[in-house]
Amino acid sequence: MRIGLIGTGRIGTFHAGVLSRHREVGSLVVADTDAARAAYVADRTGSTAAPSVDEVFSWGVDAVVIASATSAHADLIGRAARAGLPAFCEKPIALDLPGTLNAVGEVEAAGTVLQLGFMRRFDEGYGAARELVRSGRLGRLHTVRAITSDPAPPPAAYLPLSGGLYRDCLVHDFDIMRWVTGREVVEVYATGSDAGPSMFAEAGDIDTAAAVLTLDDGTLATATATRCNGAGYDVRMELAGELDQYAVGLDDRTPITSTEPKGPPACDNPWPGFLERFAPAYEAELDAFLQVVTGSLANPCDGREALHALRIAEACELSRRERRPVALAEIPGG
Repeated sequence: MRIGLIGTGRIGTFHAGVLSRHREVGSLVVADTDAARAAYVADRTGSTAAPSVDEVFSWGVDAVVIASATSAHADLIGRAARAGLPAFCEKPIALDLPGTLNAVGEVEAAGTVLQLGFMRRFDEGYGAARELVRSGRLGRLHTVRAITSDPAPPPAAYLPLSGGLYRDCLVHDFDIMRWVTGREVVEVYATGSDAGPSMFAEAGDIDTAAAVLTLDDGTLATATATRCNGAGYDVRMELAGELDQYAVGLDDRTPITSTEPKGPPACDNPWPGFLERFAPAYEAELDAFLQVVTGSLANPCDGREALHALRIAEACELSRRERRPVALAEIPGG
């Protein structure tokens, strides 16, 4: 099949490499608002560079992969839907609920496919955790703890475009929490701090956040995130039940050091970032998308799934601003 890839930044370049090697992809067309960058990536991957993003939709592609700037996601999703093309898009659909609801509506009206890039669903550790919960091995699940810590802040120019720490970063935790537990969040209570680099306060954002979430079966969950974890990239989930307890993301590259005399040794090669930590998962989600396009797999993460995660992020932002618990029923789109 012929795939169109829109966006050749860091994640787009990674996707171009994966797609160009995939057995189901006969040809790959790449495009970017920066035509020179698209040409460079095309040359590196043996692909064809389209002169513009517009031309991708007229080159007879069978599906599109959207890895552009977030501000362009909703428009490109709509264009793919109107063209009758299956689309894979990196999260988020849009930075706000109205834009997300509109894009999801376009896809549903067109009857096309939209798969969202929540790559943790394709990570082996999170997959094993999901099976453990469903097997009953943990007994009644009573506590979930999710952690996402970036090793260094992003560029200052990125912050006003990111949507904020809940929507840009913790939204992955909110999605994977729903997917692993099979439960819905009914209430959140969130707070955050901008005590780190001044660029966060200047952008109206926070560099560190914490949220307590109540699931619909009474399970309690916490989700924390920071942009300033100098030890390395740290993404984990702990699942505690009445019978047992398990952890995702705890391995010899987890950037944490025990103070116990008989504790494990300090990690000497911590994960530097998300691409290194989740490279196999990124490959697996694109493989899944191509199977969806050929009709051999049901869509594993559609627009409604992304909407649910965004609603939790919106509830957390409202809770932080108003310093109160927020029920998910208060957030449109449910």
